[in-house]
Amino acid sequence: MDFNVKKLASDAGVFFTRAVQFTEEKLGQAEKTELDAHFENLLSRADSTKNWTEKILRQTEVLLQPNPSARIEEFLYEKLDRKIPSRITNGELLGQYMIDAASEFGPGTPYGSTLIKVGEAQRRLGAADRDFIQSSMINFLTPLRNFLEGDWKTISKERRLLENRRLDLDAGKARLKKAKAAEAKAAAMPDFQETRPRNYVLSASASAAEQELRLAQTEFDRQAEVTRLLLEGISSTHTNHLRCLHEFVEAQATYYAQCYQYTLDLQKLLGRFPSAFVGNANTQAPPGGVSPSAATLPVVPVLAGPCNPPTSSVPFTEISPPSTGTRRARVLYDYDPADSSELELLADELITVYSLPGMDSDWLMGEKGNKKGKVPVTYLELLN
Repeated sequence: MDFNVKKLASDAGVFFTRAVQFTEEKLGQAEKTELDAHFENLLSRADSTKNWTEKILRQTEVLLQPNPSARIEEFLYEKLDRKIPSRITNGELLGQYMIDAASEFGPGTPYGSTLIKVGEAQRRLGAADRDFIQSSMINFLTPLRNFLEGDWKTISKERRLLENRRLDLDAGKARLKKAKAAEAKAAAMPDFQETRPRNYVLSASASAAEQELRLAQTEFDRQAEVTRLLLEGISSTHTNHLRCLHEFVEAQATYYAQCYQYTLDLQKLLGRFPSAFVGNANTQAPPGGVSPSAATLPVVPVLAGPCNPPTSSVPFTEISPPSTGTRRARVLYDYDPADSSELELLADELITVYSLPGMDSDWLMGEKGNKKGKVPVTYLELLN
């Protein structure tokens, strides 16, 4: 290998000079060239942007992938420049477990059929979660990571180079100051034949120091301008990150809207199968596909006539309850009525329920105190 000894010695000398200048500045024994206030503000803004971008990036990764082991695995794949393997989401895995359980319990049973429906919904939720993660990775995390691994590394490199140029400049100023002081001291001494060669050397040294200082000043000014342009580009970075943030919010809104719609559809679907929730677990299903409420609750006979008009023209809340056959029920969940014909329910309270002709099988009439109204069967547990 061909070593350039002169260059190596020159680089070692420059490094030593910078080290001496840096040490003297820290000890307060040397002057330091200060940057202007605008430049300092640009540096502070860049540092703040870098620090907060790192924090936002790391916490977003935690939000999208809470499992630290999975995050480490993805990080290693990324550093090795290999494709990250597709990973099933927790929702999809839960849905698959529910569907497998339904196959073992029997898909024709109330529990099994409900497991299938809930499992399919969980798989759709898991797929929506995966789409949200992928969208956020591409449109939000990737631009933040590109800034930290690209633009910021360039800025840091140029800042280090600017700091070296500043050390060279201040070292040149100190060297010129010493040369000027030695020259002035020699000029103040009597002019003897023996001292003239030394005076010429000191004068030449001062001239060389002035030339080196001018060169160092030129290099420092050029590097300061390059660094300033890069730091002013942080404004463009903020604009780009703002656009990415809007895309992240849009993806998040789409994700939660899908989740809401899937769960709402599931809730409506389960509401049409009250037999899975009503009554005791040991109660046998009535023959002929009759719902439990129709098989166990009395029906009030209401005959059309002068005293009893057709039920279609009389509100359910105005029909008197039967004298016998009413049942007590415990409320399973809180229920807010959708209109005045429905009864408000509170979890664990006891109410009286009965069936009326013309009512949907998913509803019963309920009474508590002096209030009565329709109540959903799925919110009740019949007691007697």
